[in-house]
Amino acid sequence: MIRLGTSGFSYDDWVGAFYPPDLPKREWLAYYAREFDTVELNVTYYRIPDRRTVVGWAERTPPGFLFAVKAFGGLTHERQEPDFAGFAGAIEPLRAAGKLGCILAQFPYAFAPTAANWSYLGRLREGLGDHTVVVEFRQRGWVQPDTFERMKGLGLGFCCVDEPPLEGLMPPQAHATGPVAYVRFHGRNARKWWEHDQAWERYDYTYPDGELREWLPRLKLLDQQAEVVLVYANNHYRSQSVDTLRALRGMLAEG
Repeated sequence: MIRLGTSGFSYDDWVGAFYPPDLPKREWLAYYAREFDTVELNVTYYRIPDRRTVVGWAERTPPGFLFAVKAFGGLTHERQEPDFAGFAGAIEPLRAAGKLGCILAQFPYAFAPTAANWSYLGRLREGLGDHTVVVEFRQRGWVQPDTFERMKGLGLGFCCVDEPPLEGLMPPQAHATGPVAYVRFHGRNARKWWEHDQAWERYDYTYPDGELREWLPRLKLLDQQAEVVLVYANNHYRSQSVDTLRALRGMLAEG
């Protein structure tokens, strides 16, 4: 089963491009869920959400809808006193509603494959208990056979990415090391990847059909390896991610 969604849904620059101009913001998620059956929540990286907010996400989406929840930055970036239990408790209403697909732990580029960092991955796995956890690495050094075997041993999923072919960044891969296969389309805006004034500039990118078709055999392979494949488009500026998924959905329907 391949599910398609966007990385985030609450963007003001989607008004007019995706959301109707007169649609109240509180209705954006329900409107989004008319077309897509999963979404990746980025807001949880910046702060641990309160229970009322999480309950609201569950209530405003239909049965069967899945959320991928990005781990709080204190768990992946600061890593000094990670509050694993606090984060897991905050998102519990999604799991109780049967709508939690997984937790995405996105680590920074500086997180290299060292013994200390492998040890921290073990700590992350233990701290998040029986939650399904997928890890996104940003540094190419992780791409080695040993990584995928050790990830399987830890019970951690591997996040496959599409991003600019720049030195040091992760190349396109098709590996599933857990029950959830995970793919993120970041766009290939090489010019703005490292140098930009606003964060959204990095993800200002429209995929041509040829670049999306490169992923069709990879997605089919992942579909054979995992119980579910979660695919998220992160080229979110002016809802280009929506266009990416509509094009990809058509290609997958072609068979």
